[in-house]
Amino acid sequence: MRSGAKIAVIGGVFAVFAGGVGYGAYNVYGGLTGGNGSPGSDATTTREVRTGPLSAAEVDKAAKDFLTGWAKGDDAAAVAQLTNDPATAEPAIGGYRDTAHVTNAVITPGEAVGAKVPFTVKATISFDGKTKPWSYASELTVVRGLTTGRPLVDWAPAVIHPKLTKDTRLVTNEASTPPIKAVDRNGTELTKEKYPSLRPVLDELRKRYGADAGGSSGVELVLKSDAGSVPDETLLTLSKGTAGRLKTTLDANVQAAAEQAVKKYSEASVAAVKPSTGEILAVANNRKDGWNAAMLGRQAPGSTMKIVTAAMLLEKGLVAADRSAECPKEAMYQGRTFTNLDGFSIAGGTFTQSFARSCNTAFIKLIDDTKDDAALKAETEEVFGIGLDNWKTGVASFDGSVPAATGGEAAAQYIGQGTVQMNVLNMASITATAKNGSFKQPVIVPRSLDDRELATAARSLPYNVASQLRGMMRVTATSGTAANAMSGLGGDKGAKTGSAEVDGQATSNSWFTGYQNDLAAAAVVQAGGHGGDAAGPVVASVLAAG
Repeated sequence: MRSGAKIAVIGGVFAVFAGGVGYGAYNVYGGLTGGNGSPGSDATTTREVRTGPLSAAEVDKAAKDFLTGWAKGDDAAAVAQLTNDPATAEPAIGGYRDTAHVTNAVITPGEAVGAKVPFTVKATISFDGKTKPWSYASELTVVRGLTTGRPLVDWAPAVIHPKLTKDTRLVTNEASTPPIKAVDRNGTELTKEKYPSLRPVLDELRKRYGADAGGSSGVELVLKSDAGSVPDETLLTLSKGTAGRLKTTLDANVQAAAEQAVKKYSEASVAAVKPSTGEILAVANNRKDGWNAAMLGRQAPGSTMKIVTAAMLLEKGLVAADRSAECPKEAMYQGRTFTNLDGFSIAGGTFTQSFARSCNTAFIKLIDDTKDDAALKAETEEVFGIGLDNWKTGVASFDGSVPAATGGEAAAQYIGQGTVQMNVLNMASITATAKNGSFKQPVIVPRSLDDRELATAARSLPYNVASQLRGMMRVTATSGTAANAMSGLGGDKGAKTGSAEVDGQATSNSWFTGYQNDLAAAAVVQAGGHGGDAAGPVVASVLAAG
């Protein structure tokens, strides 16, 4: 379709113009009043089934027929027949008029690139006496029908709107929950525009607490999910309603630093927690999909997991911070060989040195001494509050997992590989527990808001274990693998680096977690390499803001 062609609204009717040729004029969502046939109709009743690549003319006609029928409000079933999946396409096309309440539209196709035709939509949404313009861009692809050989639109919900999926619908109605004015711990307003990483968090907070925050509903066009746990996303507000005030535990300054820090890397996430209370001060992601991976992600955390492993070994009396610990170049456990980064070894070193340099083999060699494959799982759950699936942060979150394992798989868990699954909120919480000595469940809204029951840990770290653990993390932050990233921070500080190898990924994921005074943070950068190189600066920036 030639650039500049329009399917337009003129004086209340739809018309199609392409290169100056009129294809017909239609009443808004009405019938044919002129032109040369319904969109997509064949010129003859029988024809040879064509094969092979599509011609530019075929792409042009298929796109024009579909966009014409859609824009003028043809019967949804008829328009859907111009796609290669009519049964799925029909409800989405019909819903554009019936549930999204689009009353007119101007569709302007761009220049076709092969079989792809981009287009822009300028529409009007009308509901309950309220109207508002709405515009966006999308694209369609033309393919040849497998059985008919006809050029057809390759159906995907994103043709109608780029955010539409098979599990979502466009709906204009009175909002199911009133809007909220979310504020940080000091009363500063938190908006999606200023803090884009908070978009999914704010949407969910509105869904959960909007009705109780004191506001009144307006009229909105929303992307409504058929999955009940996923909050609606507002695409257009026809009337605002009155926002209710909702206080969160977030800190606008720390959040701003987190937003800036993750922008430096693609596919990066960070979370920050106050160790003494469990309050979440920041959650930020830089992801193309907009997903809240900081709270919902599930990945192997690499050597940051050694915080938990070290605590377990210290509790069992198998190591002490100042006691010697073997750190050979490699170690084998039940047929599986483990090595250190670049094959380093430490001769006659202490357990603190092995921790600070992230010596894998020092941890692997101690597995047999525990005489308990479930020891790490128990430590994670009973002391660090991880893996029990009982966190109630105020929004959806994954609570981490260390599944039961034996043999080489259990050994891999000791160094944060294998079946261990965490996100940065989990690792920030683990670090906060190490700093505080006892677990405080992370929260993003105060418990007093809904009197929900927070998760607790069965026991705290023994004082001497917590003291040794913090000492080892302090050495790591001052002269170990985390020293470069943490060099600009003062006060009471500690850290741990991690590099998590992922199957099929040439470069490992970069993990880093640390604390400064009463603030703990953790970050991951996909394919970022060594923990101190990419994730380290992200964490340091967030800690500095606190």
